[in-house]
Amino acid sequence: MNDVHDVPIGPVTATIESRPDGSMLVRATEPPPACDARLTDRLHHWAAHAPERAFLAERDGTGAWRRLSFAEAEAQSRRIGAALLARNLSAERPIAILSGNDTEQGLLALAAMRAGIPFAPISPAYSLISGDFAKLRAILALLTPGLVFVARAAPFARAIAAAVPPGVEIVATSGTLPDRVVTPFTALLEGGDEEALATAEAATGPDTIAKILFTSGSTGQPKGVINTQAMLCANQAMLRHWLPFVAEEPPVLVDWLPWHHTFGGNHNFGFALANGGTLHIDHGKPVPGGIDETIRNLKEIAPTIYFNVPKGFEELVIRMRDDDALRRNFFSRLSINFYAGASLPAHVAEGLDALARRTIGKRILMMTGLGATETAPAALVCSKETARPGRVGLPLPGLELKLVPNAGKLEARIKGPTVTPGYWRNPEQTAKAFDAEGFYCFGDALKFADPTDIRQGFVFDGRVSEDFKLATGTWVSVGPLRAGLIAAFAPLVRDAVIAGHDRDDVTALIFPDMAACRAALGAEGAGLDDAALLAHPALRARFAARLAALRAEATGSSNRVQRLMLLAEPPSLDASEITDKGSINQRAVLARRAALVEALYAEPPSPAAILPGDPTGDMR
Repeated sequence: MNDVHDVPIGPVTATIESRPDGSMLVRATEPPPACDARLTDRLHHWAAHAPERAFLAERDGTGAWRRLSFAEAEAQSRRIGAALLARNLSAERPIAILSGNDTEQGLLALAAMRAGIPFAPISPAYSLISGDFAKLRAILALLTPGLVFVARAAPFARAIAAAVPPGVEIVATSGTLPDRVVTPFTALLEGGDEEALATAEAATGPDTIAKILFTSGSTGQPKGVINTQAMLCANQAMLRHWLPFVAEEPPVLVDWLPWHHTFGGNHNFGFALANGGTLHIDHGKPVPGGIDETIRNLKEIAPTIYFNVPKGFEELVIRMRDDDALRRNFFSRLSINFYAGASLPAHVAEGLDALARRTIGKRILMMTGLGATETAPAALVCSKETARPGRVGLPLPGLELKLVPNAGKLEARIKGPTVTPGYWRNPEQTAKAFDAEGFYCFGDALKFADPTDIRQGFVFDGRVSEDFKLATGTWVSVGPLRAGLIAAFAPLVRDAVIAGHDRDDVTALIFPDMAACRAALGAEGAGLDDAALLAHPALRARFAARLAALRAEATGSSNRVQRLMLLAEPPSLDASEITDKGSINQRAVLARRAALVEALYAEPPSPAAILPGDPTGDMR
């Protein structure tokens, strides 16, 4: 570890107990850290001890940074909280937020928590991208909100007309609607009875519902995950135990991750608040047309910790190779990188290491773990010694991990103070989510990094629900196979869906990275539409050659992919093929594109199929 930038990481150790039924209990060795009763206690703390320090920063219309100090956040959230309290909002009439991250949403969230009113940030994709608003209608029908907030009214006009009942108050930072009264956000800042707010805030505590976060709907309509104050506070205390250096240097974040997801909204927003840090709201995104804003921000603001998804790190590596100013600023204060949401490809990790060594002479720790919306989110994390791609570590202090044998794997379940009490107004799904001992069932499988040494932690081993058997009875472990396939075809593949249930062989539907595929063909690919690009013989030959190499490395039928098909149509949000955070729903894709799966197995092979070593689809 001598080539690693030195940063203190808290102890991550555990004991293991084997049970007669074959299950195992893994418990953190360290006791659970003390935590606050409510997350807004940290707001009061920092408003008193670092009043002028910026808590939230966001670019205004001129491109300058607009900064909100802890003292300003405390004062403004107090006035907004009093205004909310006067509206008789409650758990039965909570707040729904339809737009994305911004300062006003942050203030509204703080104010709602102070007033004891649950709020629900909802993916803007359900309002702005969806064609039928079905998920938005389902969510709002479940919530029965008393107030709906949007940043700008006009872009949400169709969604509001389709899904928000007429009697629900609409609050917007700017704009009007043609057929609805809109309350300006500034009206909330006029305040109300602050003594009543103080009484309401004192009545909140660990069991108070802070927010309701909706899962991405990969198994049907989104479910509302109840997030209590106890969950949020305990998780932040655990993270502070794991990353103790934030006590000496409050974190500086540059973050685009959406607040309607637990990673951005609980982990990162809460991390800045709990530790007196500054969160710079990044309106960029790791997609074409969005990454430029992120690069602009990172060239100005040097993060001390950088949180992102693997695609975000991949885009950053590409940009830093040719941008010395970006590279120098990015690494100048950086303590650790942290990814979640998907597996980190090896070439991305290696690229970051090489760039760090070139810039500061050492590599930066790349950390990850395991968590879920239902666990607030962090549950397992890596130690300094075990931080490497694929490892998810051991349970945080105060958490208990149960491993249950399931179809040849170890299914992960968790219990502790950060686990949700259940799903909002959904007792049936709540009952299904927990086992008889009260452990939340992740649906993920884990395996020992080293079966002889628990200190090495665990490796993610796929989703139990995605795995299937071939006709021979051989189990196919979809998660590792999918990750390996994507890595083998990097950077040409954005995602993959594995097929083969009750078949003789494994095949795959491929969602290509169109930009990377065009770049692979150079000038010849620049003028082609998507269909012509994917049909180009040179590109198909490249896929066929890599498939042949991957097939040669296979150890058996369970990890030998026999055919591929490139899909020009991207996954559909409305059809639940893709979640709003971009992850693939295996089952939905296979069901919706059943005809393409049949074509993959057709004899003679379909012209659309790519076979190992021969793009024409002829193995002979």
